[in-house]
Amino acid sequence: MKPKITVEVFVNAPIGKIWKYWSEPKHIVNWNFASDDWCAPEAVNDLRIRGKFNWRMEAKDGSAGFDFEGTYTIVEENRRIAYVMEGVDARTVSIKFVLEEGGCKVVETFETEEENPLEMQRFGWQAILDNFKKYVEKN
Repeated sequence: MKPKITVEVFVNAPIGKIWKYWSEPKHIVNWNFASDDWCAPEAVNDLRIRGKFNWRMEAKDGSAGFDFEGTYTIVEENRRIAYVMEGVDARTVSIKFVLEEGGCKVVETFETEEENPLEMQRFGWQAILDNFKKYVEKN
């Protein structure tokens, strides 16, 4: 079994808005990157069980980029999402949307990969989640 890491953030917004911004491609492209020198120029998202997604991430200077792809295994509107990433290691990810006073806590747990140090993985996934929070609360 692969080690798992959990990251989370509290978003000060109604759950309907949080779900919409998490799932609609026109919003995903505005938050799904870890730093200001990266971007998400394209997102395709079929948010249903066995639906597929493909979120493109690229360095703004064109020096690197990759497609983040997977297939949904659980979709419970406003509650939770799970998916399996494409690729040889088929890592799993689960996202819970936990209602709290004044908003929602988004809790994301992912299986780690072996290429990068665990702290680097934690930092990257947390940075994307923090970017999501900023985008939702700003708009």
